[in-house]
Amino acid sequence: MTGYRRETSKLHRGSRKRASISHRDWIRLALSLCVRAIINPRLAIDLLRLTWSFRARDWHRHPPFLPFPPKKYMAWRMYTAYGDEDAVPSVDDVVRFARWRREVMHL
Repeated sequence: MTGYRRETSKLHRGSRKRASISHRDWIRLALSLCVRAIINPRLAIDLLRLTWSFRARDWHRHPPFLPFPPKKYMAWRMYTAYGDEDAVPSVDDVVRFARWRREVMHL
């Protein structure tokens, strides 16, 4: 195997590992936000409205038929907010953004 191929295969393995870690981080974030929402009903409404605003258009026409945001959109949002497409926001950042959205945008 040439040096280039070896390095390329290492990069691909590293990206798969990073993706799975990122997936776990997103699940951890969602669970933490659920706990906060149970404790604070006003926050639950803010988070539901925020989640609904991020949904993909025509989400009901494509499997898994859930209102998830497009991956490219989320990568762009994370890049503009944190400078890294693979960033996962902290619970406090999401809570602050949801509250800001309600107070400033009156949503």
